[in-house]
Amino acid sequence: MMVIVMVYGMVCYNIALDTKGMQYFIFGAALSELPLMGVVAFVLDTFIAGPIAKKITFRLFTPGQDKQIFIILSISLLSLWTMCPMMSLAATIFFKTGLSVQILPVWLGTTALNMPAALIWQLFAAGPLVRFIFGKAVMN
Repeated sequence: MMVIVMVYGMVCYNIALDTKGMQYFIFGAALSELPLMGVVAFVLDTFIAGPIAKKITFRLFTPGQDKQIFIILSISLLSLWTMCPMMSLAATIFFKTGLSVQILPVWLGTTALNMPAALIWQLFAAGPLVRFIFGKAVMN
């Protein structure tokens, strides 16, 4: 669920960057990119980012001994640290340059623009929203 919420928010953000501002049509337009980018994100998170984030987190923190919020924030931030460059590369290839000679500078620029937005989206919107929904679903 987190992957879909993050991808949708970031696709909306990137379309808004391309169109020079947020507009109503963006919410619908982002749905057309969601299947492709959602699958890419799910695969990358499941096989690369998630395992790395958990491995590092559980070297730093011990469940039951350390506060749960530190574990949650560590996994969230480490996932974002790996996912943002990978997803920015996917977006660069699929929607911006393809595999052209300009891929490196466009990818670096895309990552630089996406990282702060992804951090804010993860910590203050998507993360709390998904944990709230998941908590309600599990508790009921």
